[in-house]
Amino acid sequence: MRSAAAATVLRRTSVLLPQCARCHAPAAALVSRFSTTARRTSALVPKHNPHHHHTATSPSSPPRRFLSQQPPRRADSAEKPAAAATHYDLFPSTLPLGPPPRGHFPIQTRALRREFLALQARAHPDMHPPGPAKTRAEALSARINEAYRTLANPLLRAQYLLALRGVDVANDERLKVDEPALLMVVLEAREEIEEARAEEDLHEVRTANEARIADGEEALERAFRDDDVEAAKREAVRMRYWVNIRESLDNWEPGKPIVLQH
Repeated sequence: MRSAAAATVLRRTSVLLPQCARCHAPAAALVSRFSTTARRTSALVPKHNPHHHHTATSPSSPPRRFLSQQPPRRADSAEKPAAAATHYDLFPSTLPLGPPPRGHFPIQTRALRREFLALQARAHPDMHPPGPAKTRAEALSARINEAYRTLANPLLRAQYLLALRGVDVANDERLKVDEPALLMVVLEAREEIEEARAEEDLHEVRTANEARIADGEEALERAFRDDDVEAAKREAVRMRYWVNIRESLDNWEPGKPIVLQH
């Protein structure tokens, strides 16, 4: 009975058993010799089903138990990297701590610009061939530009951080500064800029205004560190005036009228 069973297995698995190298005897004649092998290989052969002849194992198909051992799929090198959560995440060298309160509000703008230029050199669309890679590069380049423009400007940076907290300082007209002393400083700065006849005449007002911006950044640093949204809102509104004066100084031309937003 064992020999008959082994013979049946051998007939089904003849493709798995080599013929005799000397006599080339058929597999049926090697029952006694390969009965042990037949028992070991019977697990690889599916049982015969008269209604499903197509399930028989063929030499070109791997045994079923090896199907789960196929090599893992190699990751596509062109897959899009994970998107940055905030503008800060795009500049890991300059801003490794991320946004406040863990990171700092003041930023070294020169270092930020160096990293910005390095990022754009790699992400610029002209560096990629037409197709999906170029499309992704265009989106990334635009994102880098927007992030740099926002973070390099202390007012836009403060407004961005407040927007992450659900506060729209930029478009909320109710957020005004009702400080007579501050408004007096703004009016005096406007007069000095209008009366200037040369760039040298703006040195003093420029130095004083940069000091106010630095003080405002330190105040925003404390507000964001303490998660004091109200204090951050007040300082952001003040910063609107100081940045507006800076832009007026940068765009100064003799005889050109200036407009300071209030």
